[in-house]
Amino acid sequence: MTTTAPRPATTGSHTAAELNIRRRRRPQDALLTVITWIVGLGFFFPVLWMVLTAFKQENQAATDPPTFFFTPTLDQFKAVFDSGIATPLLNSVFATVVSTILVLLLGIPAAFALSLRPVRKTKDALFFFISTKMLPIVAAIIPLYVIVGRIGMLDNIWTLIILYTAMNLPIAVWMMRSFFLEVPGELLEAASIDGASLWTSVREVILPLISPGIAATALICVIFSWNEFFFAVNLTAVNAQTMPVALTGFMSGQGLFWAQLSAASVLAALPVVIAGWVAQNKLVRGLSFGAIK
Repeated sequence: MTTTAPRPATTGSHTAAELNIRRRRRPQDALLTVITWIVGLGFFFPVLWMVLTAFKQENQAATDPPTFFFTPTLDQFKAVFDSGIATPLLNSVFATVVSTILVLLLGIPAAFALSLRPVRKTKDALFFFISTKMLPIVAAIIPLYVIVGRIGMLDNIWTLIILYTAMNLPIAVWMMRSFFLEVPGELLEAASIDGASLWTSVREVILPLISPGIAATALICVIFSWNEFFFAVNLTAVNAQTMPVALTGFMSGQGLFWAQLSAASVLAALPVVIAGWVAQNKLVRGLSFGAIK
């Protein structure tokens, strides 16, 4: 006579033990959620305070203790535009957009050649790309300044475009190579069997598959180019001044104008926020695309 062990009680597809474990975890999960929200709000609070200060008068922005209740005004934004911030804003937009386009035009073929159509000594080429990021920018600024001055390109927006392209290209190649490696090589073989040329296969088969990765790469290039300060402050003066350099103009010997500086900072952050919002659907997938490789 054989006996069988009693089966654990089940509720639906879950055992009673699993349900007990879940009940014990609920307080821990709730506590973790609260801590996460507190940490997130702590990181976001300086940005929120900057936005609120941008809508205050200068006397309200400098009070101690801070002024929490006030009548919003657009006077600081008007003062910022009256100070000539439009030119640096347009310079930043132009340099960022053009350099990002150039990075993608140069980086996509390079990444493709180093992944699905590998060239000889691929590892050497990849090391060469990333080695260009090993030299500190401050160590290269003097020869760059001399070269740019000799060719008459100081205070020229195209100088920044070339430097931003060179600055972002190695990172873009490394990122997009990992995205290309996620694409099965059989897709190119199937497309070639169907009579498609290499350019047609890349344009209609490969690029649509890695579009999230391209969007993520482009957004990172936009952020790096938009926030770049060192090249801009040393190689520009008036005509090619960018937004990060223009923000320093609100810190003068007369004092620190908190409300105007906050308004200018909001204007400086807004284009990047909009770019991230537009690309958010593809950004998360693009940043995780190629993570296994």
